Amino acid sequence: MKKIVVLSGSGISAESGIPTFRDAGGLWEGHDVMEVASPEGWAKNPALVTDFYNQRRRAAQQVEPNAGHLALVHLEQYFDVVVITQNVDGLHEKAGSSHVIHLHGELSKCRSSVDETLVYEVDDWKIKLGDLCEKGSQLRPHIVWFGEMVPLMEAAYAEATSADIFMVVGTSLQVYPAAGLLHYVGDDVPVYIIDPHLPTYRQSPNIHPIQELASIGLPKLAEKLISSVT
Repeated sequence: MKKIVVLSGSGISAESGIPTFRDAGGLWEGHDVMEVASPEGWAKNPALVTDFYNQRRRAAQQVEPNAGHLALVHLEQYFDVVVITQNVDGLHEKAGSSHVIHLHGELSKCRSSVDETLVYEVDDWKIKLGDLCEKGSQLRPHIVWFGEMVPLMEAAYAEATSADIFMVVGTSLQVYPAAGLLHYVGDDVPVYIIDPHLPTYRQSPNIHPIQELASIGLPKLAEKLISSVT
């Protein structure tokens, strides 16, 4: 069974109603990025950061996967599909994807402030100040903030290296190290880039741009790939 590796970004989630980081008036809601997505912001105002992600968590629970997410699930019937996502909303799992690598963390989880290996599911949608890990430290969002290491990059590199087909869906390819995954894909591996606003990428005969929304382009591509193996 051939392996499809997918790098997904905020564009696919935006179609389900989750604003992207880069949209004016979007996810940051007027906050400077460093106030709500950095260790320094957390140290300065943990109440603000906690509430910010509580609101994001509640919003994520109220949206549904779209046809793009579902197309990736459909592909699992015919391919080994690995989704490497920059998104933290959990929509890939909600759709039914069985192998998802979360580069930037998960809204549905929290972790210890002193030991990043202590990770817990969030009850309902709130983390509260005073909620402690087993070592007695405040629980924080299980999100990789600016300035922090991306712990699952090595696993992502390994998947990209072993891909028979690679997809880039709904990402600007501007956020590193995730954007660098494309460089780990074999030179003879077909790469499909799906986005209504195509990012800048290296030109290659094996790279196939699809200038469409994920909810439109992914189902079409899925049917094409499935027909090639059935």
